[in-house]
Amino acid sequence: MTLLNRCISFYESSSHSLSSPLCHSILNLIKSCKTLSTLHQIHTQIIHQGFEQDHFIITQFISLYNSLSSNITYISSVFNRVHQPNIYLWNTLIKIHSEKSTVEGSFLLFRRMMRCSSVCADKYTFPSLVKVCARELAVREGGVVHGLIVRCGVGEDVFVGSSLVDFYGKCREIECARKVFDEMSVRNEVSYTAMIVGYANVGDFEKAVGLFEEMPRRNVGSWNAMINVFVRLGDLGSARKLFDLMPERNVVSFTTLIDAYAKSGDMASARFLFDQSEIKDVVLWSAMITGYTQNGQPNEAVQLFTDLREHNVKPDEYVIVSLMSACSQVGSLELAKWADSYVSQSSLDLRRPHVVAALVDMHAKCGNMERATMLFKKMPKRDLISYCSMIQGLSIHGCGPQAVALFSSMLGEGIIPDNVAFTVILSACSHAGLVEEGCQFFEIMVNKYFIVPSPDHYACIVDLLGRAGKLKTAYDLLKSMPIEPYAGAWGALLGACKLHSEIELGKEIASRLFELEPLNAGNYVLLSNIYAEEDRWLDVSLVRNKMRERGLRKVPGYTRIQ
Repeated sequence: MTLLNRCISFYESSSHSLSSPLCHSILNLIKSCKTLSTLHQIHTQIIHQGFEQDHFIITQFISLYNSLSSNITYISSVFNRVHQPNIYLWNTLIKIHSEKSTVEGSFLLFRRMMRCSSVCADKYTFPSLVKVCARELAVREGGVVHGLIVRCGVGEDVFVGSSLVDFYGKCREIECARKVFDEMSVRNEVSYTAMIVGYANVGDFEKAVGLFEEMPRRNVGSWNAMINVFVRLGDLGSARKLFDLMPERNVVSFTTLIDAYAKSGDMASARFLFDQSEIKDVVLWSAMITGYTQNGQPNEAVQLFTDLREHNVKPDEYVIVSLMSACSQVGSLELAKWADSYVSQSSLDLRRPHVVAALVDMHAKCGNMERATMLFKKMPKRDLISYCSMIQGLSIHGCGPQAVALFSSMLGEGIIPDNVAFTVILSACSHAGLVEEGCQFFEIMVNKYFIVPSPDHYACIVDLLGRAGKLKTAYDLLKSMPIEPYAGAWGALLGACKLHSEIELGKEIASRLFELEPLNAGNYVLLSNIYAEEDRWLDVSLVRNKMRERGLRKVPGYTRIQ
């Protein structure tokens, strides 16, 4: 059946003529509608004018409603009032469910349709079902759909076949994907791209490249898929060359490469491409703002967010979370209050765990512990990340005992800490001088949670023991490490030696540091100061002579902390 005949059949199935002035009026209202409240008013008109059984109008209505809202229940209620929905209306609802519901929900709707004698599944029905199976990696259910496709005789359709290739590729069933691909009598750019993505998904980049080179025709999606292959390989040079060769680029092309540059730390290249992109959607802005935040450039991230607002782009929750992370890095209480006010006035769902966690983290690091605590207590479900944010905030602002109490409460709730959580609490104990608690946490980390201590864990516990004057214990702990301690741990212990005037141990530790960091003048200065406090001026002179021999000089105002 040609597209024209399909459209004629579709229109004829409606209970009202499309030439009707009322019908045209309703359709024009739907077409020009921009808000959900207006659409509800249009629905009232549809009911009053008797168009509830008009398949075409209802299809247009629920399609627009789907684009403005995630409320599938309302859409389903509109659909359920249609006495005998045609296949186009069924396909529209199945497509909506496949995008916003689960495999189970989509299959329930499909089974309900199959029980209707007036309709029969066609080649437009199955791609939606295959898509939801691919999204949820539902291999068994997808196999069932494949069987139905064969039984209904629509497997030869290029779009159905391409959706199956995509499904098997995403589920890492690459041999099945290739079998479907090879059996397709007609293949298009979508088919090839799905197969390339499948190969990339299982790490067979060589076959992905080979298939790309075999393609008779390529569209922008094919080029983007291949750029992503090189990005996953870590070959940004080849990805950029391919990008430059593209006959046309879309916003996905720019976003893929910008995100890759940002993750590699090359923000200059990322910004260059960002400025080149004529079209900037919220995902592109998000990639750039997140890149600045993750690369320790929070001021640039905040400025870019200001630019986003000036371009009238509506930020999503991912942009907002990156903004709050940037505010956390800046540490400005005023900026944090502004960000909080903006988020509170936005349409974002503040109950989303990662949004609340970002708010808690921002306020805790910017010094507003009262607001952070209030938000934390209001969280319906507190996870490890939100607990760590609060514990770190308490630690930063000198509330070590409260940090320890909160960590203990977290354990009492059955939340399992990871290595990062133990780094946070050990650091809190170190800053507060809570030796007994710190040693206890270190012990349960190893013996109860079976976490192998990292250099950061050792550095925290060494710093803790050093501040408490337990220098020999700290020194023995460093020597017992299964790997060579990094300079920061030795440096912390050397600082403790100065604090407690432990000359001989300080001398031994300094010799280790001279081997690890021969050009770090701070280590020489610290040892020299240890000697000076004990009036050992000859030793001071020897250390300074060694500095001159190596061409080192003290940097004004330099400390290991800086």
